[in-house]
Amino acid sequence: MVKQILTGWLVIAAMVSGLDAQNTKTLWLDELDVSNATAGWGRTRANKSVDGNVLTVNSQTFERGIGTHAEGQFTIRLDGSAAVFTAMVGVDDEIAQSPNGRHYASVTFLVIGDGKELFNSGAMKAQTSAKPVSVKLDGIKLFRLIASDSGDGIDYDHADWAMAKIEYNGSRPEAIEPIKPKPYILTPKPGPEPRITGPAVFGARPGNPFLFTVTATGERPMTFEARGLPKGLALDSQTGHITGTVEKTGKYQTTVAAKNSRGRAERSFTIVIGDTICLTPPMGWNSWNCWGCAVDDAKVRATARAMADTELIHHGWSYINIDDCWMRKRGSNDPVTGDPVRDKDGRILCNDKFPDMNALTDYIHGLGLKAGIYIGPGPTTCQNYEASWQHELLDAQQFAEWGFDYLKYDWCGYSSVSGNQTLEDLQRPYILMRQMLDQVGRDIVYSVCQYGWGEVWKWGGQIGGNCWRTTGDITDSWSSMAGIGFQQADLYSYAHPGHWNDPDMLVVGKVGWGPNLHDSHLTPDEQYTHISLWCLLSAPLLIGCPIEQMDEFTLNLLTNDEVLEVNQDPSGRQARCVKKDSTAQVWVKTMEDGSQAVGFFNLNGFEAAAISVNWQTLGLEPASRWRVRDLWRQKDLETAQGTFSTPQVPPHGVLLVRLFPHK
Repeated sequence: MVKQILTGWLVIAAMVSGLDAQNTKTLWLDELDVSNATAGWGRTRANKSVDGNVLTVNSQTFERGIGTHAEGQFTIRLDGSAAVFTAMVGVDDEIAQSPNGRHYASVTFLVIGDGKELFNSGAMKAQTSAKPVSVKLDGIKLFRLIASDSGDGIDYDHADWAMAKIEYNGSRPEAIEPIKPKPYILTPKPGPEPRITGPAVFGARPGNPFLFTVTATGERPMTFEARGLPKGLALDSQTGHITGTVEKTGKYQTTVAAKNSRGRAERSFTIVIGDTICLTPPMGWNSWNCWGCAVDDAKVRATARAMADTELIHHGWSYINIDDCWMRKRGSNDPVTGDPVRDKDGRILCNDKFPDMNALTDYIHGLGLKAGIYIGPGPTTCQNYEASWQHELLDAQQFAEWGFDYLKYDWCGYSSVSGNQTLEDLQRPYILMRQMLDQVGRDIVYSVCQYGWGEVWKWGGQIGGNCWRTTGDITDSWSSMAGIGFQQADLYSYAHPGHWNDPDMLVVGKVGWGPNLHDSHLTPDEQYTHISLWCLLSAPLLIGCPIEQMDEFTLNLLTNDEVLEVNQDPSGRQARCVKKDSTAQVWVKTMEDGSQAVGFFNLNGFEAAAISVNWQTLGLEPASRWRVRDLWRQKDLETAQGTFSTPQVPPHGVLLVRLFPHK
């Protein structure tokens, strides 16, 4: 280790020795205003780690530098006359005190000058010697230091820029707030005439309550019609709500229509009564990424009301899901109120933030939406609230009685009772809750949440899951979102109607995990990539921001019906990655009608690029002609034969197109 550190300092010394000693000045990074630096957790500190300790990397201490946390950024303005930046970088030793002594950290240190990558440390782990950084700054005017999470989440990513300094000859460098790209809107607003949206197929079990809302864009007032509904169902012509029960199994081909003063639209709609529900990926909202444990009844109602008022509902968004912290704290009594966590019959009780679950789900259902709930199989949830251990049937019955339509079942506290976490151990609690849900007489979408352990995509559907998390938690950074999304490439064969790979929730709009929120750290182009990729993946789409605080850009991002059709296609296929290199990827999804949805992704974060693909790579006949439609802009580009080359795709951006056979 000593040899590595000495070598690093020799490299740095060699860089500095070439400078004009008479005119060169030295600015230590810790002398700048670190309040302008951002951190993914905590705050950036001068001459201290993010936890306030002495900067220490693999037992080597450093008296100067800054300590931060992924995703961390520090932007510095230069005048073009700076000469060199030097530092030693690494993961701080203070994470040795992480739970159970386990080290989750993985940090990549990046140095960016005028939009070009000057240094990349690669993924650095805990208890690894610091790496030397020595970067020439000749002519550079904008300089960024980034501590990235290496694409695997930010847990314990305590990052140190030790002994960091800038040698310069001109004006003193200045720390500035990070430059945020301005959002830009690509999608035109829907026209006034009716257009049916949402899924074209819906499944329910025989004898269970049925609720589906026919959705359409266009001027209001609007009325709805349905022909060919199976016996037991009825449509409310004013709201579009289809309700009732169907006793007989079968596939029912129906037609739904919407009418307003500008015209009438209709579309075929298939109702499948049988063993499988969730025939298209769920689209809705979850409380965690915005409110965390600050969630309450009022916030959930506000979001449900906003989903209806902002017209998200008219584009097929339907679920309002409550995540952790709705129940009481685990223990014989709630530590705050002294109340028990369950009643005398063992039924779970809500905390004071949720005074009446039945009234809340009635409110949600009254808007034509569906309600979701959260719990885990262990004694406690992730946040140490009461969970379902040894009360599985009672909880399933309670969720049905309250009127919930979706259950996220999160492993977390089950580790304390799971045994050795063999494949059998991993499956056991999810099989048990599946058996309980089958007894309650209500269709409840079953979301298996255990972070991809045991290659859950291979067996999640077999044990009755409707969707299953394939990864750890997502954060609002490029490395996290892209690292998770593009790693789904090998899982396409496991997704099909009723069973979906789930790469976690959306991180657009305002997020923060409660109660304080911030605008997503994803750039506008990265957000277009996020939605495009999740739609190609046929992933559940769960909004993670407060809808009532949504800006025009975010609303536009989530209401492009041509993009959402890629996600909701009845075929249920997941896209395949057919072309991949260090700077670009091309993904293709065959749609039910034979058209092809194709995503061209620019992985370069600093330069725009054109991306080409030939028909053979897409699996198409080489001589065939296809009409190319830009889905975000909702306009035709050209008719192509044999190959297609995109216009310039922005850094970390996407061109999402749909190829239709040319007639």
